[in-house]
Amino acid sequence: MTEARVERRLAAIVAADVAGYSRLMAADEEGTLAQLKAHRQALIDPKIEEYGGHIIKTTGDGMLLEFASAVNAIRCADEVQRGMLSRNADLELSKRLEFRIGINVGDIIIDGGDIFGDGVNVAARLESIADPGCICISEDAYRQVRGKLNVAFEDQGDQQLKNIARPVRVYALRPGSAGGATIAPIQPELPDKPSIVVLPFDNISAEPGQDYLADGIVEALTAALSRIRSFFVIARNTAFTYKGRATNARSIGKELGVAYLIEGSVQKGGNRLRITVQLIETESGAHVWSARYDGTVEDIFDLQDRITEQVAGTIQPSIRIAEIERSRRKRPQDLSCYDYTMRAMAHVWALEKEEAAKALALFEQALAIDPNYPLALSLAGWCYAQHSVYNWADNVAESQAKARSLAERAAELSGDDPIILTILGAVHTFVRNFGTARILLDRAVAIDPNAAWAWSRLGWVENYSDRPREAIGQFERALRLSPLDPMNFNNYVGMGSAYELLQDYDQAAAMYRRALAERPNARWIYRNLASALSGAQRMEEARIAFDEMMQTYPDLTVQKIKQAMVFSETFLERMADNLRKLGLRD
Repeated sequence: MTEARVERRLAAIVAADVAGYSRLMAADEEGTLAQLKAHRQALIDPKIEEYGGHIIKTTGDGMLLEFASAVNAIRCADEVQRGMLSRNADLELSKRLEFRIGINVGDIIIDGGDIFGDGVNVAARLESIADPGCICISEDAYRQVRGKLNVAFEDQGDQQLKNIARPVRVYALRPGSAGGATIAPIQPELPDKPSIVVLPFDNISAEPGQDYLADGIVEALTAALSRIRSFFVIARNTAFTYKGRATNARSIGKELGVAYLIEGSVQKGGNRLRITVQLIETESGAHVWSARYDGTVEDIFDLQDRITEQVAGTIQPSIRIAEIERSRRKRPQDLSCYDYTMRAMAHVWALEKEEAAKALALFEQALAIDPNYPLALSLAGWCYAQHSVYNWADNVAESQAKARSLAERAAELSGDDPIILTILGAVHTFVRNFGTARILLDRAVAIDPNAAWAWSRLGWVENYSDRPREAIGQFERALRLSPLDPMNFNNYVGMGSAYELLQDYDQAAAMYRRALAERPNARWIYRNLASALSGAQRMEEARIAFDEMMQTYPDLTVQKIKQAMVFSETFLERMADNLRKLGLRD
């Protein structure tokens, strides 16, 4: 009897799923399903068809695809991820659908309408380690496309994938990484001091709406550890990009260049709190230390202090308690004031008009309870500063005055808090008090050498003072301290501005394009990009960027640009000349 022949073929296999799907469904089941369906109809399915792909099966939040060509598989995946950037641009972070994609080239077994084999399994495991919005490909896939695609891959080294016997060399592709337009991330080296990231804690409370409590503990722990000068601590904005994601200690360690990570959970029942914390060594994945803390909501600050002391002492036993003592912020008189302030945090850093309005409403409630809580005063001031600098305000001078008043009042109450000093420094930058801004920002980084945002604001002060080489160093330092920060697009704009000051227009344009890839809806960047491309005599590209700018800002003039930007008159006039060549009116 002849044995039935198994049908095999070589194929490019694509596995994709939605990051944090269970959380999204729990929050809004119907809305999530409708959004996923809309993305498929408008973007995903048409791209699969365009590049000759075949949908093998779907699994609620996931898809398994087959392509005859690895080049087409990766082109399709890259265009889907870049399309999702645009489609997500106007949504709140908590409502965005982001795909993780894994791609492998291998031998597959065909059985009916399904496919099986190691080739499929590797693709699925690559998808599981991909960051939201990114693509991980195997070395077999990479060999097929090397030199054939105008994209930048990041070599992530050999990875031991779950249930795969041999290590697999993995390459990552991040959205919008067109050759020459962006810079591929470099795996950072470990610092010469204890390095750590505090990941968002899980909220396992039965009561809904308690995430802010877990977030507040992470905020406090990050701030306290950051101000210990002998530590290197990743900034909170990067840490919070891991919220809702499965953690892989080794991958995070390589991605951020840290030796340790802290993770944990918070459970609230009535007035009782249970906080579980564990310290993990990233290279081995070993658990170095873990502890459980029980107390009441009223004990929360004492619990935070105990956790900080034990973590610091475990990582570096010689750490002095005085260093931790110095790190403690001035606390509110009423815990509900703290609650409102922690709830506002996510809205503050979104840098969007509607989000800033939500934050201000929460700060008003906090300050009605405790008018002298410095953190709430300062962050409210930053929200008003955003109104002035992003042209949200009808009366810019009034917004600037409110920002300065609140920020100065906060500094009077707590003049040794780095975030309060940084906000006051930023406010003084916007009103061209560069000397005062520099003093405040220098003081912030002296207190907290890990203050990524303060280093970034120092970079802008250097730019405005015509010191572009110094500015580049400050922006690079900010990027190292917070490599996945949602605000990093602004660091790339800052670096682009520095290169434009140096009249290295090609490098400036590359940085501006990188910024747009990170934040596509920040369309004001086209103003900078058009100027740089014009300065580089790349007039065809410059006109495309100029047209994009004018579609968003049809009434823009040279005078309005000069009023909005804080640079020297020499730089602004050079920029104006570049834009006049493209047709911008005075």
